Amino acid sequence: MSIKYRCGYWFGRFSHVVFAGSSSVLLFLAPTITQLPEGKLLAQNLPTQDLEAASFFQQGVIRYNRQDYQAAENAFRQALQRDPNLGAARNYLGNILLQQNRADVATQEYTEAIRLNPNMAEAYYNLGLALHKQGQKEAAITTYRQALVIDPTMVAAQYNLGVALYEIGQIPEAIASYQQAINLDSSNSNAYYNLAIALQQQGQIPEAVSAYRQAVQLDPQNATAYYNLGIALYNQGDVKEANVALKQAGKQYRAQGDNEQVDKVRAFMQQMAQKQTPQVDQTVTTSPDNTPTSTTSEESTPQPQEPQNVVEPIPQPSETESNPNVAPSNDEQLPPFLEVPEPS
Repeated sequence: MSIKYRCGYWFGRFSHVVFAGSSSVLLFLAPTITQLPEGKLLAQNLPTQDLEAASFFQQGVIRYNRQDYQAAENAFRQALQRDPNLGAARNYLGNILLQQNRADVATQEYTEAIRLNPNMAEAYYNLGLALHKQGQKEAAITTYRQALVIDPTMVAAQYNLGVALYEIGQIPEAIASYQQAINLDSSNSNAYYNLAIALQQQGQIPEAVSAYRQAVQLDPQNATAYYNLGIALYNQGDVKEANVALKQAGKQYRAQGDNEQVDKVRAFMQQMAQKQTPQVDQTVTTSPDNTPTSTTSEESTPQPQEPQNVVEPIPQPSETESNPNVAPSNDEQLPPFLEVPEPS
C-alpha cells in the first residue's frame, strides 16, 4: 500500500498558518481516501452488490476528485439510501464534512464507516484527524495507533501520531514517531522539521542540526527551518555556520514578505556579531503568551517556537500498488506543519 502525502495544502492552497509569536509550525496531514479513476469500475471492484448504489458511489468519487464536494455529497447520500452498509461512502462523507470544518459530524461518519468495515485503516486515520481537530488528543492517539495496526506503512498516521504525542508532552515518543515516518518516507521534509524541533527541545542539538539540514535540503524555501537551524548552530558554538543559515532564513522571509521575521533575523545576527563565543544557557522558559524563550548569563538568545495546533489535510490514495484501477494522488508539496508538526 502506497501513501504519499504533502504538507501545506488542504484540498487546494491554504496560506501558511503562523500563530502570533510563533516561528515554528507543526503540520497535520489530510484525510485519506481511496482514489478511483473516472472510467467505469470493474465489476470485481464494486464496493456494493447493488448496481444502482454502485453507480451513485462512482459518481460521488468522480465529483469528489473534481472537488465538487456538494455534488459528491449528494451522490454518496443517494448511494447510502440504496445500500446503508456502504462503508466507503461514509468515509468519503466524513472527508467532505471535515473539509467543511464540521469535525463533530465527520466523526460520526468515520465511526459508522469503521462499524461497517473494522479493517478500514483510512477510516481510523481520518477519525483520528477529526478527533485531533476537536482537541481530543488522547483519543486521536489511540485511533492513529489502531490505523497503524491495520496498515503499518501509513505515513500520515505515523506523522500525525508524532504531532499528537508532542502536543501532550510525550516528546521521546513523538521523536520515535517522526523517525518512523521518515523511515517510511525519507522525502518528508515536514517530519524532519518537526523531528528537529523535538530533538532541540530535548537538548539533542547535534541531532537537531542534522534534522534541520535534511528539512532545508528537501524544502529550500522553508524559512523557519533555516532560522531554527541558525539558532541550533549558534547554541552549538558554530557562529559562522549560524550566520549562513540565518542569511538564508532572512532571504526566504523577505521573499515571503514577512518583514517582522526579517527584522528578527537581522537583530539576532547583530547580537551574534557583538559576541564571538556564544555561552548560551539553553534552558527554555515560557512567556505569558506561551512563546518559549531562552535565558543566558549575558543576553537573550532566540529559541525555536513551540509547534502550534494547525491542520493541513489533503486527500491521499490508499491502494495504488495493490489495485491498478486506483489513480495516484497528484497533490502538491506542503511546507511543514512546523510552524506546527502536521492530525495528506
